[in-house]
Amino acid sequence: MDENLREKSYAYAKHLGFEMVDWRDGYSKFQLPLEPHIMNRHGSPHGGSHASLLDTVMGYAGCFTGDPDDRQMCWTLTLNVQYLSRPHGKVFIAEGFKTGGGKSTFFAEGTISDETGELIAKGTGTFRYRK
Repeated sequence: MDENLREKSYAYAKHLGFEMVDWRDGYSKFQLPLEPHIMNRHGSPHGGSHASLLDTVMGYAGCFTGDPDDRQMCWTLTLNVQYLSRPHGKVFIAEGFKTGGGKSTFFAEGTISDETGELIAKGTGTFRYRK
C-alpha cells in the first residue's frame, strides 16, 4: 500500500482499534485485534464491532481517489450483516469490494475472517457519495 494514501484513523475507528492494511480502487482491507473492549458479556466480539468494521471497509472501497489531497466521503444508506461464525483466532481481517454504482451512489460487499481463515461475517451496503 502507498503510505501517502494511508489516512489516519478517525476517532471511532481508533477507539475500536481498526488498522488500515490496504486501500486501492474498489478495494480496502482493515484489521481489528480482538481486544477486551470490543467483547460482549459472553466474551465474544460484539455484533456492533462486526457491523462497524464492514461499514468501514465497504465505504472505503468505494471512496478511493488515489490522491491524498482529494478525499472522497460517503454516507451509508443501507447496511446488511450476516453473522456466520465465531472467531477461532485473535484478529478480524475485513475486506471491502465496490461492486457497482454510478455518480452519486455505489454498492459494496464485505467479508470478515480471522487469521485462521474462518469466515466470520459477510455484508452488503449501499452508499451515497458526499459532495
